Amino acid sequence: MTELAADDFQARVLDWFDRHGRTHLPWQQQRTPYRVWVSEIMLQQTQVATVIDYYHRFMARFPDVQALAEAPEDEVLHLWTGLGYYARARNLHRAAQCVVGTHGGHFPVESVEAMMTLPGIGRSTAGAIISLSTNQPAPILDGNVKRVLTRYRAVEGWPGQTAVERRLWGLAEQLQPSERAADYTQAMMDLGATLCTRKRPACLLCPLEDACQAHAEGEEEMYPHSKPRRQIPERQAWFALLHDRNGRVLLEKRPARGLWGGLWSLPQFDSLEALSAWQEALPGDTGRLTFWTHFVHVFSHFRLTITPCPIRWEGGSDVLRGDGQDWYDPASPATLGLAAPVKALLAQCDFANSHG
Repeated sequence: MTELAADDFQARVLDWFDRHGRTHLPWQQQRTPYRVWVSEIMLQQTQVATVIDYYHRFMARFPDVQALAEAPEDEVLHLWTGLGYYARARNLHRAAQCVVGTHGGHFPVESVEAMMTLPGIGRSTAGAIISLSTNQPAPILDGNVKRVLTRYRAVEGWPGQTAVERRLWGLAEQLQPSERAADYTQAMMDLGATLCTRKRPACLLCPLEDACQAHAEGEEEMYPHSKPRRQIPERQAWFALLHDRNGRVLLEKRPARGLWGGLWSLPQFDSLEALSAWQEALPGDTGRLTFWTHFVHVFSHFRLTITPCPIRWEGGSDVLRGDGQDWYDPASPATLGLAAPVKALLAQCDFANSHG
């Protein structure tokens, strides 16, 4: 197995990038800290193919950090609906306001530490924004780069563990070139995304093939080691689809923190008894409680079984409208950030003709 010096490693990676790297992604055009930042936040835990359309729509509405900072949070969440991990969108909005209010509209790209003062930006994201938008050397350690480096040196242990992550940061710093920082950062991400993939890596096409310890051992797919498994908890929820005579459905805005924080959702209950008590407290006769077929929504840390419960409301809509509550017309949807399963349910609703 060939032992590479840092400059040999960099030369191979950059030569491969010059011939095979991705250069036509939308955030690679007209690079600015703002455009790179938005793309990096969207790409956290989300595939490139999924992000592209969202990125185009987001940039069309918020072409610069000033426009994003001035936008209502609901509109930001609305354009984020479907990307998931909504704390990313709320932090994006807060960070834009911080850039405008504290930094005069300019991103603090003078250092990784300065960038990390913005909400939602960790060390790797800060490094990516700085290197890709300014060409200053700043190592990164996203999922793709972790996979490349872990296999290259056959690093034992789960990368989420502090000691393993510390070793990988040391390796990333050691291999970081002083020139062509933007190309090198993109090259490392591209290697992990296109060749050094989680399953069936294309080792024979890799510029590091003869220097990769995991490949020499024939154990590429053993690295990086998996997170220790634990059983995913199961939870249940009942959604009240309270609809008025015009087919509008009552929505509630969720607290800023917690599940679907800051998004609009249907009234949600952890038990059938709680839903029944809520229904009984409504003024007027809402009829017998009925149920639609339940479905499962999977989060990263638990599975939620949701049972939708349509309820007819014969009272006036102004009775329940107030802070954190409003009536939503599926036939003429408002610009709101909606939880993904709620958006799917509302698309199925046709209550306009269900009131006699």
